[in-house]
Amino acid sequence: MTDGDSALQLLGLSKQFGENTVVNSVNLTVPCGSFFGLVGPNGAGKTTLLSMAVGLLRPDSGASRIFGVDVWSNPLHAKTLVGVLPDGMSLPERLTGRELLTYMGLLHGLDAKTVAQRTEELLDILEFRDDERTLVINYSTGMRKKIGLATALLHSPKLLVLDEPFEAVDPISASTIRTILQSFVANGGSVILSSHVMALVEQLCDHVAVIAKGRVAAAGPLDFVRNGESLEEAFVQLVGNRPGEGKRLSWLM
Repeated sequence: MTDGDSALQLLGLSKQFGENTVVNSVNLTVPCGSFFGLVGPNGAGKTTLLSMAVGLLRPDSGASRIFGVDVWSNPLHAKTLVGVLPDGMSLPERLTGRELLTYMGLLHGLDAKTVAQRTEELLDILEFRDDERTLVINYSTGMRKKIGLATALLHSPKLLVLDEPFEAVDPISASTIRTILQSFVANGGSVILSSHVMALVEQLCDHVAVIAKGRVAAAGPLDFVRNGESLEEAFVQLVGNRPGEGKRLSWLM
């Protein structure tokens, strides 16, 4: 697949912290127009991988290209093409939701009229009208996820990279977010998201990659990766044995 066919291309990305290799020479391609799921056990390196992919963390080696634009040699251009929702995203907590969207829009270089229009639409669709003048510091975890998604969408990116976007989000808000993301892809956008919820990935995604111990265990169209099984069954087989299976706590009968 050429750069012109890929929304995100990772080439030999590696990252080591001390003696621990967290991401080990990962090659991965996210096709244009795909809804791509990234799954893996805790500590598999998903967050580190996505952070390097979008320019939040410098890799020890390798490259990341967003629509063919190198993230590290041309960061300003690359970052105009992508909207990012990191896991545990830090936000300016002494701004209200409305102020945050206005500030981020202007920071992206949008004119004031466009920022105001998009802010109104985002506050409406994400149901923030009752909380738009509440300080971010008082937002719940789920509300932070929603306002973080709003900031990722604000500048009209071509690619969304979302780390656990549904974590701690209530079912109604989760349904709204799913609708937004599906519409984004239907209109030509590309999405890559990480999640631990296999059923959610199966419902939303058409491509998936399984990450284990910092490497890609499998990647491709969803049906190819699950190979006639559920994604959860395929995931367990790819990742390996379950060390706790068959064991029990001695004080529980």
